[in-house]
Amino acid sequence: MTNICSIGRGIPEYTIEQAEIKEIVQDIFSYSDKQIKRLLPVFDNAAVERRQFVVDKSWFVEEHSFKERNDIYQKAAEKYALAAIDDCLQNPDFLNSALPYEAIDMIIFVSSTGISTPSMDVHLMNARPFRQDVNRMPLWGLGCAGGAIGLARAHDWITAHPTKTALIICCELCSLTFQKGDSKKSNMVGTALFGDGVSAALAVGDDSPYLSYRKKSVPSITSASSYLKRDSVDVMGWDINNSGFEVVFKKSIPALVDSFWRKHVDTFFHDSGLSVDQIHSFISHPGGRKVMEAMEEVVHCPKDKLKYSYNVLADHGNMSSATVLYVMREWMLQNIKAGEKSILSALGPGFSSELLLLEWNE
Repeated sequence: MTNICSIGRGIPEYTIEQAEIKEIVQDIFSYSDKQIKRLLPVFDNAAVERRQFVVDKSWFVEEHSFKERNDIYQKAAEKYALAAIDDCLQNPDFLNSALPYEAIDMIIFVSSTGISTPSMDVHLMNARPFRQDVNRMPLWGLGCAGGAIGLARAHDWITAHPTKTALIICCELCSLTFQKGDSKKSNMVGTALFGDGVSAALAVGDDSPYLSYRKKSVPSITSASSYLKRDSVDVMGWDINNSGFEVVFKKSIPALVDSFWRKHVDTFFHDSGLSVDQIHSFISHPGGRKVMEAMEEVVHCPKDKLKYSYNVLADHGNMSSATVLYVMREWMLQNIKAGEKSILSALGPGFSSELLLLEWNE
């Protein structure tokens, strides 16, 4: 199995309340009074109370070139990814003692909100004393599913190398993709939902000497499953234009949870030989309130089994790939007893679904 022994966060410095963002967008978008009245309720219905950003609120009222956005992305991504890594490897909530940087054998860097060549993991290796022979796996373009996919790829690699460790870093600076000239409803929905966040997870193999560093029960990945809906590339993702990334976010996503995601979940439970009542918790990426409610309907579980998904959504918004690690961190702080099972889930561009079965171990 692949043991998730610690999770760290890099939380951006600017926190803005949802009510304040709602006021700002009325001055940014050139909508008629009728359009504003029709669109603004999305902020009240998003189940988001506040979000964090790498830029202050004055940044959003100005125009920015693709280069300007990406320059900020590269600097902020390095800053907050390093904060998440340091927090992960030195976190006293999860580890008996700090894990040395030299202990890391694989770095997986996940992002969809900026670009860098060399990839960002190179910059992180230059800034911290990681070994020079570390394996690297940058993953780009996976959107909200990226955190789950990063964990799954770490599981594949550690299954083949059970003495090894991997560091999965999810870095999403969604604010830098905001385009004030995009008047489509999808941009308004994105403006009401998305925030910035960076997270890092430490994955350790069963035969690694660093497994002894864990302080409490941890979730261990036992299996993972991917499912892709054909001909659905227009559901979620980016349109790339001269000023950067323009959000694609179809209103059909909750309906796809009821159809496409239901089929994946049913197959996953069948193949795992499990039923919903055997699942202690759902570590679900909170794509939004409607998506979460649709998931509850599919799995017929009480909201309490998804409570930290709702809590993270309220306190941080949807941070794309990084969000599911924030949710996992909250569950890991609860001292869940050994033997309990959880399902980690995320939906992403493609349209795609990722499911991981976790078992808690001491």
